[in-house]
Amino acid sequence: MNLMRKVPLITNNAYHVFNRGVNKYDIFFSDSDYEHFLAAAKHYLTKNSKFSYEKYPSESNEPGSLQGSLKLEIAPRIEILAYCLMPNHFHFLVKQLTDKGIASYMQRFINSYVHYVNIKYKRVGPLFQGPFKGVRIESDDHLLHLSRYIHLNPLVSNLTANLKDYKWSSYSSYFKGGEDGFVKPNQVLKSFRSIKDYEKFVSDQEGYARSLEQMKHLKDF
Repeated sequence: MNLMRKVPLITNNAYHVFNRGVNKYDIFFSDSDYEHFLAAAKHYLTKNSKFSYEKYPSESNEPGSLQGSLKLEIAPRIEILAYCLMPNHFHFLVKQLTDKGIASYMQRFINSYVHYVNIKYKRVGPLFQGPFKGVRIESDDHLLHLSRYIHLNPLVSNLTANLKDYKWSSYSSYFKGGEDGFVKPNQVLKSFRSIKDYEKFVSDQEGYARSLEQMKHLKDF
């Protein structure tokens, strides 16, 4: 799958990067698929070596064994500021650190995930609806509101009643200060006096976000 873009993304700028399954079909079919997606996303932040499993993780979350050299460390291509994985799509809020960093990163890790899914489920053909989309963040306000939008996704889609309980987004990482080394929330959180202020910033929009989601479903109907 060729994910390289005709229009280059600009270094030291932040972008909303997203994509969904072909024909709006699911791209995740079990917890182990979400886990593999995130593990590959973490791997390719600082490595060029192939990421794979000798066996796929079981549904009981037993980890597989990683293949490929872990010695080929590189400077990070991007910083991940926020993310959310949904059954049929994903959102990333990222900052590009090197020229062509986002395109190179996405090509490696998305190709790896598609390969994993096609082998695991004995399927063929594309998994995603074309190349990923990348929308430039134009201001600090845009950045803050987009982080809120991304984190509200599982709530407005009724996948969870508590955003902190949703395992497949960066929201809970914000309350840990990005201790996992994967998410870098400071560019968002520096605009707030405390994490509680950010939590309120997100929760204040819950009702409006739910109403927009409902209107979207009525339109689709």
